[in-house]
Amino acid sequence: MEESAVHRTIDGIWRIESAKIIAALARIVRDVGIAEDLAQDALLIALERWTDEGIPENPGAWLMTTAKRRAFDHLRRSKVRDRKYEELGREIDSQQEPDWDEALDDPVGDDLLRLIFTTCHPVLSSEARVALTLRLLGGLTTEEIASAYLVPEPTVAQRIVRAKRTLTAVRVPFELPPKDELPARLSSVLEVIYLMFNEGYASSTGENWIRPVLCQEALRLGRILAEIAPDEPEVHGLVALMEIQSSRFRARVSPSGEPILLMDQNRALWDHLLIRRGLTAIERAERLGRAFGPYLIQASIAACHARAHTAAETDWVRISALYEALSQVAPSPVVELNRAVALSMAFGPEVGLEIVDALLQEPSMKNYHLLPSVRGDFLMKLGRKQEACLEFKRAATLSRNEKERDLLLRRASDCAAE
Repeated sequence: MEESAVHRTIDGIWRIESAKIIAALARIVRDVGIAEDLAQDALLIALERWTDEGIPENPGAWLMTTAKRRAFDHLRRSKVRDRKYEELGREIDSQQEPDWDEALDDPVGDDLLRLIFTTCHPVLSSEARVALTLRLLGGLTTEEIASAYLVPEPTVAQRIVRAKRTLTAVRVPFELPPKDELPARLSSVLEVIYLMFNEGYASSTGENWIRPVLCQEALRLGRILAEIAPDEPEVHGLVALMEIQSSRFRARVSPSGEPILLMDQNRALWDHLLIRRGLTAIERAERLGRAFGPYLIQASIAACHARAHTAAETDWVRISALYEALSQVAPSPVVELNRAVALSMAFGPEVGLEIVDALLQEPSMKNYHLLPSVRGDFLMKLGRKQEACLEFKRAATLSRNEKERDLLLRRASDCAAE
């Protein structure tokens, strides 16, 4: 295998394994910044050795073992050898994970969950929590996080550095919060899982339209949270949303990896088991009898699509009403853009275009590729093909995802041909 191909393979393996490795190291060294540095050391060793020796049969286990040895060396160098050394040394030498689930005040013995609650600690600002957790658990680059949050890349980089310094300075414990603190800590955790899932569902950069592993990890964390916080409707709402969205994976891309938009998808390919799981999660949330939050509303929107056997049967009037409700509890330009799409489907593209045109002056939407993409769609339906072509081309220049960029350029070409 050529060196460039090896590096691409290693990059893919790292995307999958990095969060687990950092989480395991954070449990050992009790410092997420050091844990990430040690994990990066293991990656550098892999790049050197695998290029010459080839990729091992179980690369994830190789990286984990190498990283833990680096952590062990760090503990030696730090002269932290007494009780912690003995306890953790037995675990590393045996190469077996201890049963952390048996801890009395620790309902879920999962390193990834410990890490997500640590990086979402209240000592950090909301923006810092999201950026750091997406970096360490989602494996996202600063560029991808900036794209997901519509902020400059240097801003994200600064947030991550400062967040790691703060966690070290105040010695935030690497543990799940006590049960009485759990509800207050859930909000930022849910936001992180939500953004992690969205990056996997419609990747902001790279060659692939979707990153299923990222979605699967977000969904796994969500399901675990639903078990440890069964009385929180928004947890069930987020799980429901992710279950239903995940049901479309097989229909969202062609065999060659090209994106397929929702209205063009073969609904026979949707995973009806995941849809049923999503609808059940919505029912669990509704039985709690509390007001709908943003995740439960979005899950209800996804359920409208899931219940429609064909695109023509979609209840766009109800979806429009749900987006109106969402704009009340979680107002944002992106929600308004989605509301415009729903209203255009229910009442005509001219209605949606009026809302979209008002968003053109919104600073945070200046480089958001979906704004010209949606505007182009409305213009195309109104017969204004030349204007639509320009909007699709502008959207293509703003998109960082290759597959999405190709789709937008094809739509521009179709408008020009017509």
